[in-house]
Formats: sequence, C-alpha cells, structure tokens
Amino acid sequence: MTRTFVLRVLAVCALCRTFSVVLLTIVSRYQAPVAWTGPHPDYFSMTVLWDGFWYRQIAEVGYPSVLPIDAATGAVQENAWAFYPTFPVMSRLLMRVTGLGFPVVGSTLALVLGLGAAVVMGLLLRDLVGPKVALAAVAVYFACPVSPSFQIAYTESLAILLLCGFLWAISKERWMLTASLALLIGLTRAMALPLAIVALVAVFLRWRRHKADPVTAWQRWSALAVLASCGAAGVLWPVIVSVIVGSPLAYADTMGAWSVGGSVQLLRPWLLYVEHPWNAVRVALALALIIAMMLGPWAARLGTELRTWTLAYTGYLILVDAPSTSLFRHLLPLFPLTVVAIGGGWRDRPARAMAWRSAFLIVVGLAGQVWWVWALLRFVPPTDFPP
Repeated sequence: MTRTFVLRVLAVCALCRTFSVVLLTIVSRYQAPVAWTGPHPDYFSMTVLWDGFWYRQIAEVGYPSVLPIDAATGAVQENAWAFYPTFPVMSRLLMRVTGLGFPVVGSTLALVLGLGAAVVMGLLLRDLVGPKVALAAVAVYFACPVSPSFQIAYTESLAILLLCGFLWAISKERWMLTASLALLIGLTRAMALPLAIVALVAVFLRWRRHKADPVTAWQRWSALAVLASCGAAGVLWPVIVSVIVGSPLAYADTMGAWSVGGSVQLLRPWLLYVEHPWNAVRVALALALIIAMMLGPWAARLGTELRTWTLAYTGYLILVDAPSTSLFRHLLPLFPLTVVAIGGGWRDRPARAMAWRSAFLIVVGLAGQVWWVWALLRFVPPTDFPP
C-alpha cells in the first residue's frame, strides 16, 4: 500500500512539474537577455533569476569575507550572507561531482528535493487524513500558483522537505530525529521560531499524559533536546555569520539591507501597510480565514501539531515578513490549509465534494502559475517586483 501511494504521489507531482517545465520554457522566449540569463534565455535561465543569482554566487564563489559597505552612506549593502547555506552547499558538491554548471544542478536538485517533499508530505497527511485526502491535497498543493518554486534554484523544496519531516517526526514523538531536523532547518531557512512553538506544544501534550503513560528518562532528555535544538536553530546561522565576518550584528545588518529604511523592524511593515483602510480589511479577512480554517471542526483530522504550525507560522510572517510580492512564495509552508480547502479535514464525515473541489483548485493553481511566472518570475528590466 505504501509503495503504491508513494508512486501515485510522485506521478501527480511529476505531472505538475512537467506543466511548469513547459510554462517556464515558453516564458523564457519572452525573457529579456540580462546578466542573470546570458544572451539567450532558456528554461535553465529562468531557474536562476532573482534569489537564484545569490545561491549561484554562493555555490560558485562562496560567501564574502567582509560585508560590502556603501561608500556614500556607510550602510551594509545586499550580500550573500542573507541566504542560508544548505542548498547552495549541496549544489556546490554536486557541481564538483558532475562537472555541470549551477543552472542545471541547482534546478535539478530543487526538482528532486521537491519530489521528496511531496512524498514526505503525502505520508505525513496519509497518517492523519487517509490516502485519498492526502493524495488530493498533495495534487492541489503542488499545482498551486507558486509551485514552480519547487524546480528553480531556491530553497523552497529543501525547506518543505525538512519541515514535513520535522512535523512527521514530532507527531510520532521521534524526539532525536526531530531535534536533528530542527538544526538542519536552522541552516536552510529562517523559520525556527514557529518550530519552537510546535515543539513546546508537543512536549506539553506528552507531559500531560504522563500519569497514564509514564515518561522515561530517555524520553525526558530527548524532549528537552528538541526544545534546545529549536532554540539553537533560531540563532545558529546569525551566530555563524557573526563569527566568520567578525561583527555581532553582521546578519542583522545584512537583512536590513533588504528592508525598507535600511534596518530590520519587526511588525512595522505590516503596521504601515494596514494604515490604509482597504489593506486593513484584507489583512483582517485573511487572518480570520486562516484562524477559522485551523480552529474549526473542518480541521480536526489534521492533529494538534499541524494546526499549531499553521497558526504559529502565520504569526511569524506577520512579525518578521513584509507585505510584498514575495509573500506569495513565503506562504508555501502553510500546506495544511490545503487539506481544509478541499474539505478533507472533517472527522467522521465523508468528503463527498472533495474530488470536484480538488479538481477546481488544481485548475485554478495551474492558471495561477501562468500569472506568477509571467508577472513575477520573469524579470522586466531595469527594475521589477521579485517573486
């Protein structure tokens, strides 16, 4: 049964990625030749646009030994230290082994990791909502408008793979595996804070039933290791950057170079955004929808860990992110919402309309891919909005 399910998941995901390959190839004909693409843009050129440039630089050259400073203002400029190392280091190793360039290696690695993420996500959801709902949810998710991110040289594939592995491990109380995955995530993507919240909830739930199911000494120390690892994951990369560069604020200054005003300001971008009444209404409605989707009975089968993750990560985005075009891609870790959207999260209630709802959302997602690739991934010089 597991083998059949995995093959179905891979088949569904492969079809979604095939659609994206065709789409990226077609759009590449309308991509203006720029420094990122070379004189003749093609499919692989489309996979190294925007952040792909920075991952390529890290894989080919490495990180800078000193932070670049603007001579006029003295402020730190945009640089590679803002990007976590796991994906570009993996790409670099494969480039050495294969002799291939970063566009081919980076995009292929992202594609393979994306397929792995689909399998782990499918197995995680299968244990919670059953194979039919899990397969439908995976199909909808990997057809969504920003899903081409799973085959361009970005960290989305690796991050979702590790995230699903973390949520599976913690839901099964595989504490040491959970701790190891937390540390890996800490070197892959900045999302350790909501992981720590999930870990706290999971440890509390385990402690709450200690009278009926006593906690062994090994379980106690392993659970503490998870909490410590999640905490360490949140500061691991900033500390590494500080030590190598020789400045305690190296990472914060680097991230500030990408922020409005030249510094990282928690929550402020959203506070400024909602000063406009219409924006405030949209944000309020979006937050209310996500909260309702996770707290209602239609999400009961998802389990505490996935519901906690969705709510914690939503709060995290409000705290550290900004209302920009990149937000669409940053919403990808909210994959449990897909189960609720197709009606598969009810407990003891058949999802009779799930097939039609899933089919509709897949069509909407594929159409949305056309918009995302054309409007955001495609770079229109001299300046444009990032995906």
